[in-house]
Order: sequence, then C-alpha cells, then structure tokens
Amino acid sequence: MSWFIRYLLLLLFCFPLDNSAYGPDKRAQKKGDIIIGGLFPIHFGVASKDEDLESRPESLECVRYNFRGFRWLQAMIYAIEEINNSPLLLPNITLGYRIFDTCNTVSKALEATLSFVAQNKIDSLNLDEFCNCSEHMPSTIAVVGATGSGISTAVANLLGLFHIPQVSYASSSRLLSNKNQYKSFLRTMPNDEHQATAMADIIEHFQWNWVGTIAADDDYGRPGIEKFREEAGEREICIDFNELISQYMEQEEIERVATVIQNSSAKVIVVFSSGPDLEPLIKEIVQRNITRRIWLASEAWASSSLIALPEFFHVIGGTIGFALRAGRIPGFREFLSKVSPKMSSVNGFLKEFWEETFNCYLPGISKSSVSGNSSIFRLPCTASENITSVETPYLDFTHLRISYNVYLAVYSIAHALQDIYTCTPGKGLFANNSCADIRKVEAWQLLKHLRHLNFTNNMGEQVDFNDFGDLIGNYSIVNWHLSKEDNSIVFEDIGYYNVYAKPGERLFINESKILWSGFSREDWNVAETTCIGISFVRASLVSCVKTNRILLVFEAKIRQTSEEVVGLNLQFLLELPEPRSGGEIIFITCNEGSLMALWISIGYTSRSSCFKVAARATLRRSNVSHKGPIAWRGSTESTPSLFDQHKATTMAFFYGEKDIEDASKVSFGSGTVTLSLSYDEPKNQCPHNP
Repeated sequence: MSWFIRYLLLLLFCFPLDNSAYGPDKRAQKKGDIIIGGLFPIHFGVASKDEDLESRPESLECVRYNFRGFRWLQAMIYAIEEINNSPLLLPNITLGYRIFDTCNTVSKALEATLSFVAQNKIDSLNLDEFCNCSEHMPSTIAVVGATGSGISTAVANLLGLFHIPQVSYASSSRLLSNKNQYKSFLRTMPNDEHQATAMADIIEHFQWNWVGTIAADDDYGRPGIEKFREEAGEREICIDFNELISQYMEQEEIERVATVIQNSSAKVIVVFSSGPDLEPLIKEIVQRNITRRIWLASEAWASSSLIALPEFFHVIGGTIGFALRAGRIPGFREFLSKVSPKMSSVNGFLKEFWEETFNCYLPGISKSSVSGNSSIFRLPCTASENITSVETPYLDFTHLRISYNVYLAVYSIAHALQDIYTCTPGKGLFANNSCADIRKVEAWQLLKHLRHLNFTNNMGEQVDFNDFGDLIGNYSIVNWHLSKEDNSIVFEDIGYYNVYAKPGERLFINESKILWSGFSREDWNVAETTCIGISFVRASLVSCVKTNRILLVFEAKIRQTSEEVVGLNLQFLLELPEPRSGGEIIFITCNEGSLMALWISIGYTSRSSCFKVAARATLRRSNVSHKGPIAWRGSTESTPSLFDQHKATTMAFFYGEKDIEDASKVSFGSGTVTLSLSYDEPKNQCPHNP
C-alpha cells in the first residue's frame, strides 16, 4: 500500500472526524483488551427519502423505535459485564464492545460492518510508528448479530472475506448453513429446515389440506416457504396461493395480496416473514375486517410486538406460531431496571430510549437535535423517571428467547477465547499443535476455536456448533390469547416440537389449550359445499421443438367437498407445420389452479408470426361418481357424469379477438390444437380440509 494511503488511514483512525455517520449518539462503545462487535435493530426501518443528488447525500434517518431490539443490545452488554466480573472466565482480560444500530436494513448494517472490517485492516498495517494512538480501539475480534436473515447474509458476505467470526442470535435461513459461501457465520438458533417441516407436520396433524402461503421477499422468507412447499407436497397438502411481501411494498401491491386472501377459500395461511415485513399487509387485512382465518406463524413474527396488538386481535387472535425455547439470565431483570440516561457515556442509545419510553425529551441532548424532529409536543424529562412504572416490551420477562440467544452468543465467544487463554503448547489447534497468543489473538484464530467449541451453558446444556455452524434446538408452539387482566396479547404454550425425536413422534400439541380465533375446532372442519379447487402437481414445459407433433400433459388434483379427490388429466396435442431450419419455439404457461376454473395458455411463436390459444374448462361439482377415463371434446351435448347435468361444463377457445365455441380443434396458421379431457377416480382418500 502506498505511503499516501497509509497517511489517509492514519488521519481517519488516529484523528476521527466528529461528524462521522456513526457518531457517539449512534453507538454503544466501551474499551477493552478484546473488542466484540454487535449489530441490533434499535429501529424498525429507515425513513423513505428521494435523493436528487443536488448535494451530498445524508445518512438515512432511522425511524420507529424497537424496545425489544434495545433489550437485546442490553443482553449483550450484561453478558460482557458478567464475564468481566467473573474470576473464572478470562481472568485479567477485559472485554469491550462496539455496538451499532442496523435499523433493520441492509444498508445500515453494512455501514456498521465496514467499520469493523476497516478497523481490522488498519490494525494489520501496524501504524504505531506513525503516531501514538493511545485512544485507538483494538480490532473487533468477532461480531454478534444480526437479526434478520437477509441482513445477516449481507454482513456474512463481508465478514467472511476477512474470516471475522459472526455469531447471529436470530437469523435462521437455511441458506446461511452453506459454509462454502458463508465461511465465518455461526448462530445460536436452529435453521429453518426443521421449522418448515414442523409447520407441515402441524397442518397434517389437524388434517388441513387446503392452505395459502405468504413469505417475505428475502433470504429468510423465500427459502423457508420453499422448504414448506416441498414438505406440503409430500403430504398431499394443496396450496391455493403463494405471495411475497415486504415492508416497502407499494400500497397497490398490498391491496392486491389482501384481495387474494379475501377471495381465497383457504382458511389456513402459512406465513414465513418478519414482523416489519408482515405489518403493512396485516393492517390492510384489519381494515378490511378479513376474519375466520387461522394464521400459522414462523418464529420471526410469532411474538412480534408489531403484530401482536389488541386492536388486531379480531383478525390474528388464535395464531399458532413457533418460538425458541426460553432461557434464564440470572440478574438480568435488575440490570435492565437500573438503566439511566446518566449511563449514556458508554451507551449512546440510552437517550433516545428514555425519550421514547416516557414520551419526553432530554433538554440539550434530545433526539430532536439529531433527527430534526420537533420536541415542542413533549414535556422535558427529569432523567430520574421510574423505568418500572411504564409498560414496554423492554421489561417483558414472560419469555427470554432472543435475549437468551444474544447472551449465549457472547458466552460462546468468551469460551472460545478461554480455550485460547488456557491452551497448552503442543496441544493447540494450529500448525505443529501450536497455540494462539490471547494478547495478540486474531479473528481467524478465534473462528478456528469457535468451530471446535464445546461447553456447558448456565442451563446445564451442551453448546457446540455443528459442521454448518448451527446449534440444533427445539421449538415451543404458542397460541395467541387475549389477557383478561390488561387486554394485551399473551403467547400461551400449547406444545413443542422435538427435532431429536423420531419422525411421527416429534410433535406434541395440547389441543384443549388452543384458542381458534373465537371459534371451536369443529367450525374449521366444515367443508365448503359450492366449490372445487384445482392445484397443479405436474406440468410439462417444451421449448426449441424440432418435431411437428407434441403431446402436452397436465395432471391436477381436484379437492371436492367430500373425502374424495378426483384426478384430472388434461392433454393438448399440438400439430405444427414441418420444422424450419431454425426450429420452432413453444412457450407453455401453467399457472396455479384456482377456484371453479382452470386456465392454460399456449403461445406458438415463429420468426414470422405469433399466435395465442387458450382453453378454458369450467368445472362443476357433482354427486355422481364415475370410474374409468372419460373422453371429452368440448361439446355440451353429452357432458360426463363428473359434472352437474343441469350446469353443463363449457369449453371455449380464443383466437385473437374471435371466440370459437363447441369445437375440439382450432386452426392457427398451418397448425392445429386438439384437446382431450379425462379423469380417474383416486385410489386413496384425502383428509378433510378446514
């Protein structure tokens, strides 16, 4: 590196600018011999802002305070202070910390992560010869965080380049188990592989077979719902709709998804999402008063303070969700209760926390001086208010789940450092069985010890990361109830899912404790009497065809109102003219089946012309059973007994603007389409739908 670059780095880190994007009010920081970094969502998002680039862009303002996120941050600080006061763990070694707010966004998380990475790179240059950097913080040896899987994925890509260990307390996407891509990522919670399977097991347990799915459009939601769909397919669970959501969706898209839910006959909705991503959709559903749905919640929103609101209960009450097993942190409640703005010299987030908790402003150090918001509508704080006199998620000790995962992440790092501290030369993990020097330990050396970690936590459980950097854990199953005492939503334990048990024995649910959104279970087992649902299970896609006769077969399952499900076999015979030298291309679009109707579009494209033909088969319910195949050529004169005799099934072909009805063949150019329809009675029976 050139002398000029070294000089710039010298200025940056020996003489930091006061107006840095991450100034004192936006970090919690304390010096130590070894520094651990932290990433927490102290806010739920950032304010939207149009950038015309007429002036230097400013850092986006974080909005909507997250009390639980601040409690998770406090869990990290508490764990570090507890370790520093321990005579057994890392004696004569002081741990420090640098903690930043991700604002639940990738951009803010990367902004903080760059600070960790840059610090490590600077220290590797050994700039002590240039200045006496006595105020200079040591390198960040490891990072605790982040929360959302999408954010952790971005952070892991950057930290992995420098082999800085990252221990997440809440990111569960199964993609993060890929050690070829995320080399330094570990976590103190199970991945979603088991959660998706558990969701399908619950649906199978209640014999529900007609559901809708919703997922966050990120690295948490997409893989999670994909795994669930795989599990659902193996259990013959039909999926009526599959939608992606985000907290930054346009209102028009939110309304479209809400309409899909409103018009669907699926009464069970599986959601793989975080609270912030789901919140806009839930608000729209509440506004429309879409009730009588059973919501199955993934861990990321199963106890979300954004969704679990009394004013939403008539819509989401009775939600069944997955929660991490709760842990114990002795002395943590007292630690949280002693928080005060006077401690803000090491925790720059305390000022805003105090203002948001008591709806006041601290004169001279108000949040308004940072965010530009006016404080004239708030009374001044005295800084001596009683924190236990107000109710916020900050002091909610009903279950310590994520907080305990944070606590465990810090202790995992500390025990790995302890292994380095007590290492005996000749028995180490490095070349020639050598040991690392605890006073000069580097991030990659700590990562090596984390991969070989094995210790007993304060609950008497063994902690060791598997080959994928995961901890295998069990889930509690919770049900949303309304408290009679204070009208708040409480998460009642109704069962558990044991990933260590044999298949078929993993799930336990106490059905007597379940609240079905104000309805009994029998209400949800009443079958629909007026509709038939269709869901494709197999479809063929043909392209670059070099033959003039192609048979396209589509198979579907039809959910009826009884216990029977009929199989539908739909065949298209496409006859093309002799292939040209370049061959022909056929595009087949096969969308998810819907109520009452099945649409299939076929497009035929050549270099000189383009045509589109669509076949519509309107299916009617029938009480008449029929065995064996039925041939149907689009005529209403002899309708098969599968359909209602008085409501004849219709067939129509569309060619451009012209409708051609009651025909089995349609010509376009020099090609033809032949359609035949048959069905077979199934051998097996399908369970009742809700």
